[in-house]
Amino acid sequence: MLWGIGCGLALMGGCTSRNESTGIAGTAYVEDQHGNQIPAESSPSRGISPGSRQPTGSEKDWLTDFELTERSGKVVSSGDLKGQPYILSFFFSTCPTICTRQNELAKQLQSKFSGQPIRLVSITCDPDVDQPEVLSIYANRFGADPKQWLFLTGSLDYIRRVGAEMFFVPVDRRFHADKFILVDAIGQTYASYAWPEESAWQELLTDVQKMLNAGGRLPPKEVVGTQDSTTDDQDSPTDQQLESES
Repeated sequence: MLWGIGCGLALMGGCTSRNESTGIAGTAYVEDQHGNQIPAESSPSRGISPGSRQPTGSEKDWLTDFELTERSGKVVSSGDLKGQPYILSFFFSTCPTICTRQNELAKQLQSKFSGQPIRLVSITCDPDVDQPEVLSIYANRFGADPKQWLFLTGSLDYIRRVGAEMFFVPVDRRFHADKFILVDAIGQTYASYAWPEESAWQELLTDVQKMLNAGGRLPPKEVVGTQDSTTDDQDSPTDQQLESES
């Protein structure tokens, strides 16, 4: 089953609702193989650091590095990004709502940390559409500085693996988690943050500044999943929304 899903197949048209007063996301649904509507699994607002898990057994062939094409046409690898931390997210350019809000926040990050040694990395989950020239036009909408904010594309199967195997988030065609993922200067994932939750967004800002002050790395810290409601998890998924393909 797909879990922690952001944009994707929303049913009954458009995104699931979000209660802005409480910060609790509406229930996310996906279709099973028979076309039935079933709730997507929920996940904490702040995820366990993917970098804390090491591949074992059948996971030995998992990706530990990626290589994708930037909007400039240049091939960029995760190895190229080492030396300074970066904030990674998944999106697609035709997404009319959730991805736009996510990238408006990324624009805020670019402004807040302008001139500091940190990058933003946005990877499309609709690469058939999001070729480099499309990404260039899309990036311009957000005033993305090509030296600080990268937009990457590649094959969908490969991008699925990058999401699942390197960052432990679900990725499929027009399907992604509503999260920013903070990676340190040596390429280790520090934590993920469900940006629709104000507390997680503020925590990201704090952690980025701490990481920059520390020279690009922070010691691992215990990650505890938060609950945003006193009701049980089956009734109130915490941070994920769905968006329909248009």
